[in-house]
Amino acid sequence: MSSNGTDSSQAIPFLDLVTPHRELEAELTKVFQTTLRTAGFIGGPVVESFERAFGDFCDASNCVGTGSGTDALRFALAAAGVGEGDVVVTVPNTFIATTEAISQVGAIPEFVEIDEATYNMDPANLRDYLENHCHLQTVTGRLISDRSRRPVTAIVPVHLYGQMANMDEILALAAAYNLIVIEDSCQAHGARYFSQAEKRWKKAGSIGHAAAFSFYPGKNLGACGEAGAVTTNSAEIAQKVRMMRDHGQARKYFHEMEGYNGRLDALQAGIMQIKLKHLADWNEQRRAVAKRYAGLLAPYADGVVTPVEAAGAVPVYHLYVVRIKDRDGLRDRLAAANIGSAIHYPVPLHLQKAYSRLGYRVGDFPITERVAAEIISLPMYPGLTHEDQVRIVSKVAEHVESLRNEALEVAAV
Repeated sequence: MSSNGTDSSQAIPFLDLVTPHRELEAELTKVFQTTLRTAGFIGGPVVESFERAFGDFCDASNCVGTGSGTDALRFALAAAGVGEGDVVVTVPNTFIATTEAISQVGAIPEFVEIDEATYNMDPANLRDYLENHCHLQTVTGRLISDRSRRPVTAIVPVHLYGQMANMDEILALAAAYNLIVIEDSCQAHGARYFSQAEKRWKKAGSIGHAAAFSFYPGKNLGACGEAGAVTTNSAEIAQKVRMMRDHGQARKYFHEMEGYNGRLDALQAGIMQIKLKHLADWNEQRRAVAKRYAGLLAPYADGVVTPVEAAGAVPVYHLYVVRIKDRDGLRDRLAAANIGSAIHYPVPLHLQKAYSRLGYRVGDFPITERVAAEIISLPMYPGLTHEDQVRIVSKVAEHVESLRNEALEVAAV
């Protein structure tokens, strides 16, 4: 039987958004009915209750709901002081929303190479960028990018695919150069990191000056539409975000700044508060799925690179991303067997047409470029069964075997 309760000839979706909503339908329907009957559509006690609950979940003292994850990152950057003409350092292997938020506050994204094992920001490459590709301005003491001649003010590490970046080393470098750190936690709801500096576990969203979360429906904690949140231990940043999301007003019709319409709908907040009760269990189910994948794929280690869990990290596997030669061939093979897959992300940001103005070229980030040509995301969701995983891995095995045979044929010529 497949995860949809049908025989093995049926499709295995890349992501199952139907089952959890079916299981929670009665509770979710009640949220909708309450919203209709109270006409409390935007803001109010439902949003405030979710903000408290999600802040507690993240071990952050403040949480501010927003209209999307992109809103959350943009507001977090702006509230922390990033602005026009600043440089924000991030990675090229991420969704474009990371850099859109940077650009939308008037800043310039600049990139550092990723760690090939985790696909997250490599602190060694960050250090190289700060020490060898920037200089301190004599008069002001500000760090200036040699590339753009603009002041470097912030770092946005992305906790990609559900695994946290090496935050101790990133924070140490940020402190040395007086830089703001905003976590892009949009794929890392509930991920944990053991801080050697503080000798304790910390959660995504509680470590930097602030963090951004997306609740796009496919995320570990997903809304039934668009939604996001900023978490922070800074009351000042939280208050600025609250004003920014609501046209810059601290109270109705009294505007302290120009802001945005980036508020969280009460309906989405109510839906997510129901789902939040299940998030820890769903994350553990994802980890169990990942562990099964690792075991099933182990015999094909010469042809498939499986995810690496960094020491001191507890990933939540928003995605299960492997690397393989002829990735597109594998994707075709999976599709022919009615098995879903995806690519996160096929074109690194430094090579996207949208950022041609930045002047990056092919070869600037060889690890990212190599990874982008080989990665494929296999089905990953809490209800994925062992039987379906066996079926998925059988197609991966077929692909690896075909590559082996091709290599032997070439060697024999």
